[in-house]
Amino acid sequence: MMPQHSPDPSAWRRIQAAWGLPDLAGKGRFVTANLIDSLGNGLVMAFTVVFFVKTTSLSLVAVGAALTVGQLLVLPVPLFIGRLLDTCGPRLVVAAGNWISVAGFIGFLFSHAAWQIVLWQFVVQLGATAFWMGNSPLTVLVARGVERSRWFGFVRALRNVGVGFGGAASAVALSIGTVAGLRAVMVVNVVTFAVAGWLVLTLRGVDTDETADAAPAEPKSPEPKQAAGDTTGQPSAGYGTVLKDARYLRLVATNLSFVFASTVLSVLLAVYAVDTLDVGAWIVGVIVVLNAVMVALLQTLASRWIEARRPVTVLVLALLCNAAAFAVFGTLLVLPGWAVIAGMLIAMVLYTVGEMLSSPPTSELSVVMAPEHLRGRYLGVYQLSWSVGGAAAPALLTALLEGGAALPWVFLTAISVLAVPLVLGLDRRPAATDEAPPAGDIAPAQFDGDPVA
Repeated sequence: MMPQHSPDPSAWRRIQAAWGLPDLAGKGRFVTANLIDSLGNGLVMAFTVVFFVKTTSLSLVAVGAALTVGQLLVLPVPLFIGRLLDTCGPRLVVAAGNWISVAGFIGFLFSHAAWQIVLWQFVVQLGATAFWMGNSPLTVLVARGVERSRWFGFVRALRNVGVGFGGAASAVALSIGTVAGLRAVMVVNVVTFAVAGWLVLTLRGVDTDETADAAPAEPKSPEPKQAAGDTTGQPSAGYGTVLKDARYLRLVATNLSFVFASTVLSVLLAVYAVDTLDVGAWIVGVIVVLNAVMVALLQTLASRWIEARRPVTVLVLALLCNAAAFAVFGTLLVLPGWAVIAGMLIAMVLYTVGEMLSSPPTSELSVVMAPEHLRGRYLGVYQLSWSVGGAAAPALLTALLEGGAALPWVFLTAISVLAVPLVLGLDRRPAATDEAPPAGDIAPAQFDGDPVA
């Protein structure tokens, strides 16, 4: 008998396929860099305020104000980074983002005055913005047209796991309570972000001149190639071209509703549950952990489901899940006390499903709907939805809550429902015009799912 070679893929690859994981072979540096960044963000988000309260003589209010001002200064930065992405490519921008954050964390260690906190918070947020703006197109290049939805879902799951573990590690550092312990955490961030930048910089096979490999392996019409290579008029149009692209602006507006939704956990939920519903603070911790665990365990499975469906279908379902979740949160006001906790759990499950469904298609569409020669500028405009929405949400949602406990939930439900018409037709090629469609434009068939090897 002839020796038989197992025809089936390796056991690990079968596990990857079953859990909706992309093929990770040869992608260790990219995965490790994302995990490091997520861990670092988890650490920083959890203890930056306490760090400055403990290591400076400034009051809590002064520290909070300085951090807010530093973050607000970053609002116009995405437009500048967009130009860099078009010029330098995502690999260099992502690596630079990590190293800029390193400079900011070092600055944190030597900050004693409010203006110094403003400066170095700006630097840290500049690095984070560069990283996340470059990471989506870099993910497309890493995927090389195969299992793209799975890659975006996997990066999202990595972020949740990293932020969770980073927050836990930060809690341990805070429980120790010494200034030296807090400084040690910041030093760890400096070292790990420096390593992450090196890992990204040394990635191979993901330079921008290989963008063609990131497109699906299907016949291409001559128009997209002509558009990508045509340097007369289009590239020089810059942001004017983006602002004339109604389809892309619809995606940006839709994402704004998801940005507001993403702030619910950090801005609205705790104060609503404790002060308005009068439930114990412990329930807030339980449902936040439920959200993190669901995303960490189920995001890749959701991505496996998503890749076989049109992005419009998935985004509509995500918006409706959000709308249902916010409606349930709002109706908790009229429920008897025994039903409030059950209602909060139901609302959180709906909210988390909406979160898992929305992340891969919006991240992917933001990249592949943009023409290659202006992809950075397109992503600059897309990032503004995160920057502006993230800055506006705390003030707007808390003001609505002050005006009436149901108002923020009515607002969030309304913008989720109103975004549904904006999504319809996003995955269809535009009608024939004088301009060729973008080189990365999507046809619905593209999203029928890549076969798993």
